Amino acid sequence: MAIQISRRHFLATFGAIPFMGSATLADPLYTYSVKGKILTSELGTSLIHEHVLVDFIGAEKISPDRWKHDEVIRKVLPYLLEIKQRGIQTLVECTPAFIGRDVVLLKKLSEQSGLNILTNTGYYGASDNKYLPKWAFTETAEQLANRWITEFEHGIEGTGIRPGFIKTGVNSGALSELHQKLIEAAAFTHLKTGLTICAHTGPALPAREEIEILKQSGVHPSAFVWVHASGSAEELDSVGQSGCWISLDGVNTDNIAKHVELLTFLKNKGRLAQVLISHDAGWYRPGEPGGGEFRGYTAISDKLIPALKTNSFTEADIRTLMVTNPAKAFAISVRKG
Repeated sequence: MAIQISRRHFLATFGAIPFMGSATLADPLYTYSVKGKILTSELGTSLIHEHVLVDFIGAEKISPDRWKHDEVIRKVLPYLLEIKQRGIQTLVECTPAFIGRDVVLLKKLSEQSGLNILTNTGYYGASDNKYLPKWAFTETAEQLANRWITEFEHGIEGTGIRPGFIKTGVNSGALSELHQKLIEAAAFTHLKTGLTICAHTGPALPAREEIEILKQSGVHPSAFVWVHASGSAEELDSVGQSGCWISLDGVNTDNIAKHVELLTFLKNKGRLAQVLISHDAGWYRPGEPGGGEFRGYTAISDKLIPALKTNSFTEADIRTLMVTNPAKAFAISVRKG
């Protein structure tokens, strides 16, 4: 018999660990990779915010004819094999529709690399709406959500490949009406599908406004990933009190010490169970010679984790960041507020 967990009992028992809504202890948690349904317990060591291909030409001009799969695979596959050799098992690919999302390409890369790769549904409003399709300006939040729900229920663009999360994006200031609508659409989609909402956000101000919209829509903040979380350590802790995920996804070889300091602060505040880390790396760019400069995904494995271990982070802490938190964050489960 499944044991039902009340919100109050869950939070009292597990503290800062985000509430998983109506899930039961007997229900195996799952998500979707580009190869199909997968238990979150099988995701393993994960990078939760990376890119393969990103095309910045704009929503009105973008076309898959602008890149060739064979050329992209030739460039990108060695970088994926590189992280697989380091023990990475899952890559969450965050490129949205109309900026270069190509789920067939991702499936080929998944099959050839042996990595689990997750893709997304949703629209990206940051960069002053350059990457929004024209109907995003005129349709209601419910209409937009129905488009995203359809991708989840029937697959993306006739491929049968399902998204494993929602990706949207807002500008860094107070939310415009259009960007409020995107978050409302994400809330509707979550309540129908259980997909986690990853919103390109940045500063604390829009993050707080997004969380408030989600709460008013009946979505618990544990369904929300604060992408590119930025600001003071105190601001990250303050926003984190909502129960949202704090995504520190800009790790590179030049900012290791900064991330060690910030992660240590969040650990001491009891927030480590809400933190996600990644590189926001990759970025094959159509239209540039050879796809442009491609940044690999190894700084966390090669630099950050060793630095954390020399600063009193245990193997259990590292597992929390790299295995446990991604599995919880991307589990498909309706999390009601």
